[in-house]
Amino acid sequence: MGNLNRVKEKIARGEPVIGVHSRCCDSEMVELMAACGNDFIWIEGEHSSLDKQNFKTHIMAAQARGAAAFVRVPWNDPVLVKPILEMGPDGIVFPMVRTAEEARRAVEACQYPPKGIRGFGPQRAMNFGLMSTPEYLAQADDSIWKIIQIEHWEAVQNLDEILEVPGVDAIVVGMMDLSGSVNKLAQLNAPEVVGLMDAIAEKAARHNVPLGVSMSYNPEKIRYWIDKGIKWITAGADVEYICQGARDTLEKVRAMFDRKN
Repeated sequence: MGNLNRVKEKIARGEPVIGVHSRCCDSEMVELMAACGNDFIWIEGEHSSLDKQNFKTHIMAAQARGAAAFVRVPWNDPVLVKPILEMGPDGIVFPMVRTAEEARRAVEACQYPPKGIRGFGPQRAMNFGLMSTPEYLAQADDSIWKIIQIEHWEAVQNLDEILEVPGVDAIVVGMMDLSGSVNKLAQLNAPEVVGLMDAIAEKAARHNVPLGVSMSYNPEKIRYWIDKGIKWITAGADVEYICQGARDTLEKVRAMFDRKN
């Protein structure tokens, strides 16, 4: 339905896959971020005020401009995931997965029987009925990236087992909650946190699962993760870019008046 194949092809070629978080309710912002050349848009459903209608229009805006649409759901719950799947996203991000069993439940929520437990009721995902049921079912399970977010020390401890779960397509690091899980919130250079991040990178590489990271723009940490072999990254959010641009412009204009005086 969307542009997931472009993401997979870039990773296969060893090219970086770069995206942006979207928290604004206006889908024009998603269209703009995609038009700027982002490979994917991370549509934020855990830490935002977006509703189902926003999810649908954001997915449509991203895909129309050539970007893949990944939706982070609020929790690893098939009831929350099911309506999003019917909208035809390219990926679902499952937050705070700690065990292989939780990862298995996440994958099953995205797959139809006999592999999974997804209920049948596709709408946009089936091109509004223009795609035949056999054609749709033949590709449905593989058309969505099942992304497991690793953001707790327990998940790192169980990561080998998580990465062995069939259907886990990628993992993504949430550094802030990872640091919080060892009582070092926002202390990303603390030895305990760096040790966990190093372990995640090593295990992902060993299992050959695409490793990503979700973060604000931070050159030091971006360089760290590039050195650790990440395949994809979200470095910032639409609201951050707006804030930065607004402040930069305001400071420049004020400076012009100051020089005049």
